[in-house]
Amino acid sequence: MATYVIGDIHNSLKKFDEMIKLISPTMQDQIILLGDIFDRGGAKPDPIGVYFRICGLNTNVKWIRGNHDHLLAKYIYTYYGTVPKKRSSVQPYRYNSFDLMKDRFTEVDMLNLADQIMALPLHIEIDIGSEKYLLAHAMTFAPLYGEQEETMYIEGIAEMQKYWQYGIKGYVSLIGHHDSGYQYNNPYGSYLDDKLNSIWMNELGNIYMMDCGCGFPNGRLACICLETRERFYS
Repeated sequence: MATYVIGDIHNSLKKFDEMIKLISPTMQDQIILLGDIFDRGGAKPDPIGVYFRICGLNTNVKWIRGNHDHLLAKYIYTYYGTVPKKRSSVQPYRYNSFDLMKDRFTEVDMLNLADQIMALPLHIEIDIGSEKYLLAHAMTFAPLYGEQEETMYIEGIAEMQKYWQYGIKGYVSLIGHHDSGYQYNNPYGSYLDDKLNSIWMNELGNIYMMDCGCGFPNGRLACICLETRERFYS
């Protein structure tokens, strides 16, 4: 069994499809999505296509809630919680996913999606061999400190440099949210492949930043196999 961790997809069905072809997961494998399935997506955003592709995967899929997923769910509740004749006064959603979905999904479908998003885990802890892994969208926390506020997992904190430098002792953390391009001048780590749009790892080897700008035209979708540390890009 292989465990594949995939960074922020951001409505990019083409890149997600390419990734699935690259890793060719079997029924025994596990895929963990680090969140931000929705919003943005470059020239051809397809949130419904991405969502159905995830639902149709013939393998074990775990999806961690990202801040964009969370924002979309909250907006769905606000919009459909407003009586129809007053919905025109609701402030438009700040990204593209809602408008791309509402004409193809019924109100019930949209609300069911919001419920599904809000039920997603904020973090996952797994052991593979002797290695302990923590996975969250923006920031992980040592289990001994208990549950944190949800915004900490999906957005992190204002000052992340210390976290990126030291990580969580005794664990390897995999996160998305912040584009790895932010680390271009960070002396406490390096890109594992190409500069700017590849996975960034800190010097201690216990933080992997998996968001490689997939939501933007020149970005890439990143994936890593935890058993082999093999990396994939589309």
